[in-house]
Amino acid sequence: MAGGENNGVTVQEPVQPGLVEGMAHESPVVVSDDTATGGEPATATTLASRLQHLSLSAQTIHADDFLNSHPSVAPPMHVSTTFRYSDNPDDLKLWVNINPNNPYDSHMYSRDSAPNTTRLEAVLTSILHGPSLTYSSGLSAFHALLVLLNPKRVAIAGGYHGCHGVIKLLSKLTGLTTVPLDADFETELQPGDVVHVETPVNPTGEARDLRRYAERAHARGCFLTVDATFAPPPLQDPFACGADAVMHSGTKYFGGHSDMLCGVLAVSPRHAAGWMRALREERLVLGSVMGSFEGWLGVRSLRTLEVRVRRQSADAERLVRWLADAGAADLVAQLKHASLQAADLADGGWLRSQMPAGFGPVFALYMHDADDARRLPSKLRLFHHATSLGGVESLIEWRAMTDAGVDKRLLRVSVGLEGFEDLRDDLAQGFAALRRERAGRAAAGAGGA
Repeated sequence: MAGGENNGVTVQEPVQPGLVEGMAHESPVVVSDDTATGGEPATATTLASRLQHLSLSAQTIHADDFLNSHPSVAPPMHVSTTFRYSDNPDDLKLWVNINPNNPYDSHMYSRDSAPNTTRLEAVLTSILHGPSLTYSSGLSAFHALLVLLNPKRVAIAGGYHGCHGVIKLLSKLTGLTTVPLDADFETELQPGDVVHVETPVNPTGEARDLRRYAERAHARGCFLTVDATFAPPPLQDPFACGADAVMHSGTKYFGGHSDMLCGVLAVSPRHAAGWMRALREERLVLGSVMGSFEGWLGVRSLRTLEVRVRRQSADAERLVRWLADAGAADLVAQLKHASLQAADLADGGWLRSQMPAGFGPVFALYMHDADDARRLPSKLRLFHHATSLGGVESLIEWRAMTDAGVDKRLLRVSVGLEGFEDLRDDLAQGFAALRRERAGRAAAGAGGA
């Protein structure tokens, strides 16, 4: 029905994609009869971004309202993998399947798009300040990003070991190599290469200066990609610091309840015209889409993102300050967290402007003894000993369980919503229990001697 009228909107037929010929489809461009649009084409990205002048919570609750096709307040869950074509043969066109109830919510096959993930992407587009796509996991999003940009070299240092694993796999296919983030970009990188910065860094929660890396990368003609998983909105906006693309493991704070896997890629608006179409075409054949149930869970979770993250980050900072003064120096050798980067927080420092709303809910403890690090989690009652982070429940992980290369004295802490006082008291009793256990082992050893 290209060029035809339907429920007060005019639908223009999408341009035939070229990269994956005959397989990927472009979201329909819709021209609204509402004079608010001025007669200009209104894309889904435009409508998803229309509330960015409002609070973060207003956006997470209402950015997807334009997709409503039913009077239900809570979005329905759609599990269908395929969607019926029009009964009118004249409407049948390649990769065009307009939903007569809401043209913005048009789908053909869920490996391309589906109602729940489309809603999730609309909210993410609003709050991340760039058009966004979802993936089956954070690593699948990073993989898709490198497939799109196809660099010869990636500047990267530390951070999540899984991203290094993706690079290692791609190196078998393309010869992709890595250089350190502190390398001389003028001699070590070429235009089109990638500078990948994770901030705050996994597993310590320390922050890196994005503006400095953006200046260095762009001066060499490279792209700055940012893993911002540890600082979701409202804590950090990498695009405001010059990022070209931002990824998140949405499993963490976007999901927020330890019950879904999700990856997210957001693209700077200056690249959106070329990159988003290519990312969607390539996602179709990579097959790395989210499931519909996970998409529904993601929308549910984003509704409370701001209140969760602000509370988690504030309580993490209070716990870090308490630990620094708690008299646990006999057990804890060092604390790591962005809030402890005194020089970067001083007047004129970059950190407070990069993270004005808080420094993230994850920090690290380095115990004096690796055995104490292994034993402390079992002494705690509110902190679950488990990997991952970002959920409403607090987690502590002896990081050596999942990262073979990490210092075995390191414990990663992800602060949930239990409350500062209760978490503080749980750590205090855990330290006390560890001291008693150490004393008992020492006494037993002395008796045996």
